Amino acid sequence: MSALDAMYQQLILEHAKTRSGADLTADEATVTPDQAGVGQCHQLNPVCGDEITLRLELEAAGNPPTVKGIHWHGDGCAISMASASILSELSEGASPDELSEMIGHFRELMRSRGRLEPDEEILGDAAALAGVAKYPARVKCAMLAWVAAEDALRQAVATSR
Repeated sequence: MSALDAMYQQLILEHAKTRSGADLTADEATVTPDQAGVGQCHQLNPVCGDEITLRLELEAAGNPPTVKGIHWHGDGCAISMASASILSELSEGASPDELSEMIGHFRELMRSRGRLEPDEEILGDAAALAGVAKYPARVKCAMLAWVAAEDALRQAVATSR
């Protein structure tokens, strides 16, 4: 294992344990918010049982609005929980277009089967998950929060207008 792989593995383990943004309670996750600029999505990986409910809030004061925060509740493997934690940190302050671009790059990286190098300027710490792309059975674990964020962002943008 290279020094970079070891550093990435450590980063994934730290995020899986500390979980940034994992402040949505199980009760809160069952209620769909009815607020402008807020979207929520539940995703389940039927193969392994990982699941997440992710709530995305836009700060409407800016033009364009920015992501005020991602809050989530989930249960799953270290990869899915670390991926959600990293996404939560990366998304704060991003415009909807910037977050969509980030999600698109992450999806492309995960579908590459390890052939693409991650763009660390766009993906930040999510580049640490690049090695997951070599294991197709684990790609959905890494993508779970990002798919939820994509849908929650779509809802938040639609209700913020």
